[in-house]
Amino acid sequence: MDYNVFLLATDPNDPCRDVIHSRDTSLKVKVYCVSEETFTPDGNEIQLYGYADGKLYAFETINITPDDALDVISAIQWYAEYIEYPDMEILPEDPRIDSNIAM
Repeated sequence: MDYNVFLLATDPNDPCRDVIHSRDTSLKVKVYCVSEETFTPDGNEIQLYGYADGKLYAFETINITPDDALDVISAIQWYAEYIEYPDMEILPEDPRIDSNIAM
C-alpha cells in the first residue's frame, strides 16, 4: 500500500501560517488559526476545519486539482499528528456560530 509523504513549510514570523505540501503530488493546503486571525474562504478551493488545543483551525487547498482532492483528508490527519492532536475531528463546515454560509 502506498502512503503519502507530507512536508510542512512554516513561517517563522507567524506560527499560524503553515502550508502542508505533498511530496509526490501537487497538493498544497494552507493552515489558518481561525481563533486568532480572520479567515475568508476562497470559493474555488476546499475548506475543512478542526479543533486542537482549544483552537479552531481552517485548512484550505491551494489550486486544488481533481487528482489531489482525495488526499486532502490525509494531509490534515498528518498535520493533526504533527501538532500532537491525532484525534482531531475534521469538520466539513465552519463550526463558528456567527458563520454565514451563502446558499
